[in-house]
Amino acid sequence: MTTYDLDSPIGLLRITAGNGRLTSIQFPGQHRARKARYRDKDPVLADCARQLEEYFAGRRRSFNLPLGAAGTAFQREVWAALGAIPYGEVRSYRDIARAISREKAVRAVGAANGRNPLPIVVPCHRVIGSDGSLTGFAGGLAAKRTLLQLEGALPR
Repeated sequence: MTTYDLDSPIGLLRITAGNGRLTSIQFPGQHRARKARYRDKDPVLADCARQLEEYFAGRRRSFNLPLGAAGTAFQREVWAALGAIPYGEVRSYRDIARAISREKAVRAVGAANGRNPLPIVVPCHRVIGSDGSLTGFAGGLAAKRTLLQLEGALPR
């Protein structure tokens, strides 16, 4: 496993890759503050960092990276549905449950969403409450708001 810490508008993101795949993106508070600088030693880290920088600069709307997130079959199904949410749009947990044909699994969808190890790339920030409210986010609600504003899904 190799790691790289990327400075971003929402804080220091720790990117991890292994076996030629992106395995996690962690927000500030989810990792130790020491800087890990191995971007150039791993092409997946370098590509992920570049794509995230383009995203934060408003020049990228989707990601093209080899993903290697570990999760249950249900979690991977939810994460695939998250990946289908278009840039600049939001969906509710209920919408995601319907998208995977499990309408009664709204809470389970919320739990899988919260365990997404690849936030931003797998856009869990695009999921909001049925009433339109911003709900829990591993990076904090301020980061979620910033990401949604960047994408034009929320007014600035």
